[in-house]
Amino acid sequence: MSAKRYDRALVWFRRDLRDYDHAALSQALIDAQHVYCAFVFDTDILHHLNDKADRRVEFIWESVRELKEALRDRGGDLIVLHGSAQVEIPALAAKLGVQAVYANRDYEPAATKRDQIVADLLGRENVDFETFKDQVIFERDEILTAQGKPYGVFTPYKNAWLKRVSEADLGPHTIDEHVSSLAAPATVSPMPSLESLGFLRTNLLQLMPTGMSGADKLFENFQERMDHYHDARDYPAKKGPSYLSVHLRFGTLSIRAAASQAWYMGGRGAEVWLSELIWREFYFMLLHFHPQLAEGRAYRHEFDGLAYPGDEEHFVAWCEGRTGFPIVDAAMRQLNQTGYMHNRLRMIAASFLVKDLLVDWRRGEDYFARKLIDFDLAANNGGWQWSASTGCDGQPWFRIFNPVTQSEKFDPDGKFIRRYVPELAALHGAEIHTPWKVPPMRLMEAGIELGKTYPVPVVDHAVMREKTLALYKSASGSAHAL
Repeated sequence: MSAKRYDRALVWFRRDLRDYDHAALSQALIDAQHVYCAFVFDTDILHHLNDKADRRVEFIWESVRELKEALRDRGGDLIVLHGSAQVEIPALAAKLGVQAVYANRDYEPAATKRDQIVADLLGRENVDFETFKDQVIFERDEILTAQGKPYGVFTPYKNAWLKRVSEADLGPHTIDEHVSSLAAPATVSPMPSLESLGFLRTNLLQLMPTGMSGADKLFENFQERMDHYHDARDYPAKKGPSYLSVHLRFGTLSIRAAASQAWYMGGRGAEVWLSELIWREFYFMLLHFHPQLAEGRAYRHEFDGLAYPGDEEHFVAWCEGRTGFPIVDAAMRQLNQTGYMHNRLRMIAASFLVKDLLVDWRRGEDYFARKLIDFDLAANNGGWQWSASTGCDGQPWFRIFNPVTQSEKFDPDGKFIRRYVPELAALHGAEIHTPWKVPPMRLMEAGIELGKTYPVPVVDHAVMREKTLALYKSASGSAHAL
């Protein structure tokens, strides 16, 4: 057997909380005689989270706990630290005496800056910093036009992605073959409690299974439903989505396992789901080439200076699910109560905020960033700019969702609305979509008093539609991108 490249190496886990099909871990086990593993609860991130009942932190904590147990079962361990990652990782590398640190690449601008700082600090001590592609099938500049430029429209990007993908791209990174190289220090401090990190328990565990085991459970269930994904995914009262977004976000599910299942399975449902996974990579690519998107810039810069006249009272009503439009209110209450929002509802809620309330899309983007358990900077920005018509391949600005027709189409029986807006539950059939049109006697029978038990609509959609068209028309000019 040939000599290993290193005696000791450290694998730094981040958005990849699993012990299988893991690019950095796989290569470290091949390259090094002894492989240590670590995760940092990074205070540079945590200190910016004002809500201490943050479901994301709890999801990560539960997933890290499971990962630690899994690595211990394999003969290793997970060193769990709490501090600034750019301080803790170089210090741990020195303490362990490793010759290299391995990590999977993170594409968000703040993460790339952090990793460069860590690489520089390690380099001063002659410690290599090795990074790998893991959270995507194709990264950054792997899918480009024939002219070597980034795509500005999704469908050509998707076609190029599908033309290039092969079995090799979807194959797993093996762990088991070299797992004997896993190592653990003589003493490992206990994992810090969630409370010691400064965060509180939420209702997360009643809502969603966490960790690798949770991902496996949800993925197995979705595979049984994938054939119907294209038909069911737009109806929030149906079990249509995969519910895997948070597991892809934190890497408790391998993207190769997800994409290969859809690719090999085939059929309309699998094709549509694979397309959604490709959208995810499209947005990663955009953020790589246009990092200013993370700074609140519009992709279509003619809309950068667009002054949205919406008022604070309307924004607060939207945040709290008190707009008087039942489907919007149900969507926002789902988000606030669970940390999740159905994808069709994300589009409806975003369109309503920007094009019915004329509130700056950046405020909605920020609210989702704070509330969504599956928050991902690239996808969240891409989705909001799509809805606001300021983004790459976004919805044309003159196409404006009507919240009532969206409600009637995608929650026809009002089942979803009744779940999250129970004060309207006694309304029959189509009444629930437009309670302000229901005769007073019927409202009285249903125990509803508009303006007291449920709000009157905060705006008139038809009036706001005309205002939105005028606003965007004045700013559109000659459309061109960054």
